[in-house]
Amino acid sequence: MTQPEAKQPGLPQIDVNEYGGKREGERQAMNRRLFMQLLVFDLPVGHAEGELPRELGALLSQRKIAGVVYADVNHPRGLGLLTWSDDAAHFVRHVRPLFSTDSLKHVVIRSDFTMIGRTYSIGYEPDLEHVLLHRPVKNVLDESLPFHVWYPLRRNGAFAQLPAEEHGAILREHAQIGMAYGQADLAHDVRLACHGLDAADNEFVIGLVGRQLHPLSHLVQTMRKTRQTSEFIAKMGPFFVGQVVARSQG
Repeated sequence: MTQPEAKQPGLPQIDVNEYGGKREGERQAMNRRLFMQLLVFDLPVGHAEGELPRELGALLSQRKIAGVVYADVNHPRGLGLLTWSDDAAHFVRHVRPLFSTDSLKHVVIRSDFTMIGRTYSIGYEPDLEHVLLHRPVKNVLDESLPFHVWYPLRRNGAFAQLPAEEHGAILREHAQIGMAYGQADLAHDVRLACHGLDAADNEFVIGLVGRQLHPLSHLVQTMRKTRQTSEFIAKMGPFFVGQVVARSQG
């Protein structure tokens, strides 16, 4: 039997847990998170555009795959498929085979729009499990929120060199704007980390969902004035803008 490798003295402690606020005097910790993936693809020329979204929605339900199907607002033959699981193998075992079916085997994947990320905490969440596993799903499945915008971003190296206190102030400015739009029911967000998962070396994937499209655009515009965006964002986009045409609870 192979013996576990002995710990080397002086190596850093590795902790992959997510942490929230205290509950009953104990700080919440969890080593589970939700993975979400967006795939964007084009229908082949000549395909009956109205049929595939319904077919795909039915196929998701039949195979018990939770997901959202989008019509691409910016591409007349474009569709998007958002799926999620707390098991990263789900995308290979269950989502990938969808594209071998008669409905999807001829579509053209737009790989530059593929996004995948994992939920994460900021350390103060009163209900850590809800934030990591349930809130993102609730937002994307809400039938009153038909418009969704997804985009990746990467901060520059200067942000990582700032002291912790400055980090906190910069992130609070950003968060307060997001909370204001959420409380006004104009925009709700999904925040995912994608370090090492994104082909273009992005660090985060952001989803914005809302009843109407223009408040989502307005939120992005407002965020441009924050210190984080104006000084420390190296790259944003591409932006996928979709209207939900089918949902599956899995």
